[in-house]
Amino acid sequence: MPWLPEAAARVFPPDYRASGLLLHVTSLPSPYGIGDLGPSAFSWVDRLHASGQGWWQALPLGPTGYGNSPYQSLSSFAGNGLLISPDELISDGLLRTSDCDSHFSSDAVDFNSVIPFKHGLLEKAWTYFQAGERKDLHPAYDEFCSKQAHWLDDYALFRSLKAKFKGAYYLEWPRDLVERHPDALNDARRELASEIDRVRFAQFLVFRQADQLKKHARAQGVGLIGDLPFFVSPDSSDVWANPELFLLDEQRRPRFVAGVPPDYFSAQGQLWGNPVYNWDALRATGYRWCIDRLHALLCHVDLIRLDHFRGFAAAWQIPAGAQTAESGQWMPGPGAGFFEAVRAELGRLPFIAEDLGLITPDVRQLRDEFQVPGTRVLQFAFDGHADNPYLPNNFVPNTVVYTGTHDNAPTREWVEELPDDRRKNLWSYLKREPPGENAEAAAALMGLGWSSVAALAIAPLQDLLNLGKGTRMNVPGRPDGNWSWRCTEEMFSSAAFQWLRDLTEHSKRSTGAEVAPTSKTIGAVSFHGA
Repeated sequence: MPWLPEAAARVFPPDYRASGLLLHVTSLPSPYGIGDLGPSAFSWVDRLHASGQGWWQALPLGPTGYGNSPYQSLSSFAGNGLLISPDELISDGLLRTSDCDSHFSSDAVDFNSVIPFKHGLLEKAWTYFQAGERKDLHPAYDEFCSKQAHWLDDYALFRSLKAKFKGAYYLEWPRDLVERHPDALNDARRELASEIDRVRFAQFLVFRQADQLKKHARAQGVGLIGDLPFFVSPDSSDVWANPELFLLDEQRRPRFVAGVPPDYFSAQGQLWGNPVYNWDALRATGYRWCIDRLHALLCHVDLIRLDHFRGFAAAWQIPAGAQTAESGQWMPGPGAGFFEAVRAELGRLPFIAEDLGLITPDVRQLRDEFQVPGTRVLQFAFDGHADNPYLPNNFVPNTVVYTGTHDNAPTREWVEELPDDRRKNLWSYLKREPPGENAEAAAALMGLGWSSVAALAIAPLQDLLNLGKGTRMNVPGRPDGNWSWRCTEEMFSSAAFQWLRDLTEHSKRSTGAEVAPTSKTIGAVSFHGA
């Protein structure tokens, strides 16, 4: 069976060496305008296995809201219905081939076209299901709705109300619904019963397909790394259904919002706008909501990248209504108590810490106390300072090294835009003469990461394929035009995958990822009739 640590053990044991690639599910090839959990995802896992890779890392898998960002999800628990594979629904008898006729670009996601198309397919699948297709799946559907009711009921109602009010921010709904008056909620459940059931059904499908993909990955010895945003979207079922867990005013509006303080890159800091947690309230419940959030993601993945890890030590909290982040202050996070509660529940801490940005000693202490692997990004390494923590000679083994992340330019584009002095630093560190052109940089950074002492080395697919401008996934701070890049079927046949296998074997990283079951599970569902 494909390894995760035993109870209370560190994520990566001593001398562990593996590697993988970063690619979001939406970027996979598909004739339906967006990557999904169907045949191309299975083929991608097979490609990773064939090239000696032990891990596939994706971005958050939740339903996207503002700007189609996976980091602004409408729920911390739900899956993104756009990831449901029409091909798998055809195989299941829940769609006809003729239902799925489509003509989409193969190199970018046009969300404005894809969203109504995919929603239409899900409505057809629901109609077939109601009409008696796949009656053998009804027990599994009922079981799913029952075991996931602690979040699913609120989420289904939230999405149904959002559709009724044409996508409006929930604070703009009628006051009795904003404040969740029982009579108003009961009336809404009766009025929107059919829409609520469709939302539940879509979640059943996405969880079922994700479960099938995870089983295939385990059989191939490939572990799946998910991504958990630290904060939640202000317009989410999380906040609407659990207002007591956030610092809100009497009108249910955030009293404080998240961000980061002024720094070298931004004289006024950054205002993210997410509501901040009421850690006292969460602590009083034993962090139940947080732990349930982890369980939901672990249904789909084996390891979790904890975004904005420094927030567990302290986060920058800004008064709501402030025009800049300058008036904020550091406020303590949950600290060690959170990780102790999670370990008691799960029996392990299946985490990678995204410990980038302004990292203070308390953050490093928290990370190291629980032996959570930290993150190192090679694109940040070449400022000329020998003590730069992103230089490989400063790594510790309990580290995950990336050439770049989804927030970075592909390495080929990055090196083209580097100042001359930093480009010279790069080639000097590699003990090589600068090449005649910048096309060698991506392979050089991958070789540097793979040869380092880091337990795990990861590169975006764009770097393996030496892609440049026009293939970036996200530009932080840019409100739109992100998250749309896709790869094509032809890219899967690139000779670069054989080069990757050779690099992985030469670097002694082809051990693969052995994935052990979680020692404790809650709300697990068996999907019958596959």
